Amino acid sequence: MSSPSIQWYPGHIAKAERSLKEQLKRVDVVLEVRDARIPLATYHPEVDDWIGDKARVLVINRVDMISPEARQVWQTWFKSQGQAAYFTNAKQGKGVQNLLRAAQDAGKVMNERRKKRGMKPRPVRAVVIGFPNVGKSALINRLLKRKVVASERRAGVTRQLRWVRISNEIELLDAPGVIPLKLNDQQVALKLAICDDIGNAAYDTQLVAAAFVGLIKELEWQADGYGSAIAPAMTSQFTSRYGVALTAESGERYTGESYLRILAQRHNDDLERAAHQLLNDFRKGKLGNLVLEWPPVETVEANP
Repeated sequence: MSSPSIQWYPGHIAKAERSLKEQLKRVDVVLEVRDARIPLATYHPEVDDWIGDKARVLVINRVDMISPEARQVWQTWFKSQGQAAYFTNAKQGKGVQNLLRAAQDAGKVMNERRKKRGMKPRPVRAVVIGFPNVGKSALINRLLKRKVVASERRAGVTRQLRWVRISNEIELLDAPGVIPLKLNDQQVALKLAICDDIGNAAYDTQLVAAAFVGLIKELEWQADGYGSAIAPAMTSQFTSRYGVALTAESGERYTGESYLRILAQRHNDDLERAAHQLLNDFRKGKLGNLVLEWPPVETVEANP
């Protein structure tokens, strides 16, 4: 199999991006949501220019899908970059109240400036932005303590901008997922596809599933850079789930393609079905708490 080539930029995203840029003029604080499994791949390179000097709160969602050790590595890395990261599980509401307080604190600063200018205070206006399917709508529903926006485990559900009031102190703008016009880094695109953070029409499922296996083997090797005490046995999750190790009895390491063919034997040699199962098992957490990227090892000091 060849490497997957992935591009995805549907018309509704282009329209939403134009509307979002216009609405950002009215916003006081930006809640930037990323996927905890791929916090760098879900960074939009144009967000810094869009936000400018507005207050910003970095949200790393789906923390339940990574290990506590991986969370600590990423928390340490973000701190080394001068960023405070709020780790949340929007589906269960964990970490959401800390996030709400951070947004409200940003609003207090805004209203203090208004008061000095002789203006009346008003609710802080916040916007939730991020790639498709990183959990923005689920986060808003948790902040509101009721379901007011659609939330599903697939990309492209939210298609229009919508203001919702949380309280007398804060209003939130729910925005559709945004993604770069062109995915120049295909490794980033691959991670987005594996995590279901872009539409499945953008990629070949078999190619992505095979590349996923190869990526996991590479990531386990990289994890040793943080010390053996926190390096997760990532490939062992495949043995537990499928009864087939990523390394053959001869000691030879399977390629992603050969491992997929082995799994396909359980499905009447249906490679497509095996690929769907492999990706869905990861997306539903059935392969354990796996991350798909680590921060640059030279900038992180692993805990002893």
